[in-house]
Amino acid sequence: MNTQIITHTGRDRSINTRSLKTEHEPGSSRPPSPKLVQLPGPSGARIIRKTELSRRRAHKEEAMDRTAQFVGIDISKMQSDLAMHPQDAVEGVAHTASGIIHVVERLQALQPTRIVLEATGGFERGLVRALAAAQLPVIVVNPRHVRDFAKATGQLAKTDTLEARVLARFAEAIRPALRPVPDAAMEAARALLARRRQLIDMLTAEKNRLERAASPVRPRIQRHITWLTAEFKRVDADLDASIQRSPIWQTQNNRLQRVPGVGPVMSRTLLAELPELGTLTHKQIAALVGVAPLNHDSGTLRGRRHVWGGRASVRAALYMAAVVATKWNPAIRRFYRHLREVGKAPKVALVACMRKLLTMLNAMLTHQTPWKAEPVLTS
Repeated sequence: MNTQIITHTGRDRSINTRSLKTEHEPGSSRPPSPKLVQLPGPSGARIIRKTELSRRRAHKEEAMDRTAQFVGIDISKMQSDLAMHPQDAVEGVAHTASGIIHVVERLQALQPTRIVLEATGGFERGLVRALAAAQLPVIVVNPRHVRDFAKATGQLAKTDTLEARVLARFAEAIRPALRPVPDAAMEAARALLARRRQLIDMLTAEKNRLERAASPVRPRIQRHITWLTAEFKRVDADLDASIQRSPIWQTQNNRLQRVPGVGPVMSRTLLAELPELGTLTHKQIAALVGVAPLNHDSGTLRGRRHVWGGRASVRAALYMAAVVATKWNPAIRRFYRHLREVGKAPKVALVACMRKLLTMLNAMLTHQTPWKAEPVLTS
């Protein structure tokens, strides 16, 4: 048996602390493995075997997992299905005001570690607000992430009960980070922005129809265009009023619109649909919006980087802001020209400018500093 002494060198002497003894299991072809044993040391010193420490840590984590509760809630128009994990219990509750109160009381008694719901076209908003008001750890996740998780675990069938159980297992396995729940003012602003986009789509469609419409139909389309235009102006006025009612939004709106390339539409979109702006790092905010380059490498292959995912409405507004900024923002214009000179494709350079502009706006809100044009030569 070989013994190696490991010493701690103090200021004026060495102290033997522990040894590595190699043990060989009879009849085994495996090489001997070292095992920590305790050696005599200074008075009062206590050394714990590594195996014992690992055992205690595993026991502690197991005890924590046994007490942790995870809840998945699948919401439909008429009913909410609650799945509790690890009990694997499912409970159906009517999706009404009294049903929401029952769910809140039930989960307050359970005190779960995570409550996970999917975004379901707005049906989840009332329950999410009630759970957040009760200070329960609720998070709304992307349905695509949950479906991919279900497929990865072999759960291909989909019913309300199965979906609730998948959400509970997703909560346990992924443990998504909690985010602030939007308040009523932010939800109202988001609804107005969504309505504004719908009006733009309808106006575009009606104007296209007007060009080819027959004579009996043209006056009707023209009246509809007139009404849509007036409604569009009313929505913009309501958006401005919502910003003016909030001193914080008003300050941030003024700071953002001082940046060349950022107009009212871009500023409103950032305030209502990207509340994380100014609270994350530049890499995190770029990934959240969907302008961060994603690697595609394997072994010796170095594939092309692509952007994908993120918040489409924010990315669309950011694209138009970057187009304007490449002409009127000195820093972005200089950056865009530099990328083009080194051989980058126009669209690649423009996406890089989107990311750079978003990074600038994020830094301004993080440090509460005004806009200053500075040379930017590197990505």
